[in-house]
Amino acid sequence: MSESPAAPIKVDVWSDVQCPWCYIGKRRFENGVAASGVPVEIEYHSFELAPDTPVDYDGTPVQYLSERKGVSPDQAAQMVERVTTLAAAEGLDYDYDHIHQTNTIKAHELLHYAKERGRQQEMKEALLKAYFVDGGHVGRIADLGDLAATVGFDRDDVIRALEAGEYTAAVKADVAQAAAYGIQGVPFYVFDGKYGVSGAQESATFAQVLQQVVSERANA
Repeated sequence: MSESPAAPIKVDVWSDVQCPWCYIGKRRFENGVAASGVPVEIEYHSFELAPDTPVDYDGTPVQYLSERKGVSPDQAAQMVERVTTLAAAEGLDYDYDHIHQTNTIKAHELLHYAKERGRQQEMKEALLKAYFVDGGHVGRIADLGDLAATVGFDRDDVIRALEAGEYTAAVKADVAQAAAYGIQGVPFYVFDGKYGVSGAQESATFAQVLQQVVSERANA
């Protein structure tokens, strides 16, 4: 194993709270980091897969996928089944029967709120778990306030910030940066500001990329 760098490797991750591959990718990345032994500093950035989705979408995730992807309900159901199986392999118990498809801009604003207070990692995990595992609603401000309180934030202050749109511009800046990078799907990882890795790669791939960055730093 290569010697770890003196400073952690910065990893910028673009993802969406309602992206099933993003949660799978998060686990695989975490396992890759653990396997590599390389210290990292992770920052999550906003990416809205479906900014036109209403906060209270009436249909099921299968209906949504069918409409969004232009596939039959049966094909959409197969897609859900496949991603649920892959998530289970990473220890994630997706519950698509109770998922609330929604608009995620306020969830992204909450992640910026949390980042400013040094708790973005915890908030990201809480949002993904709420959405995919616990049947929580991550689009409504009141529900986001409740969830933020479980991470240790002041619920009233969270609601105040979200209602005021204090972090809307920060979300839009992340989305614009993704467009500038040519990112069209998530998860997307940028290592050390130089190397882009797209998709929920296997843990070994993430470990390999980290070791490569360490090696290149050592040779620089």
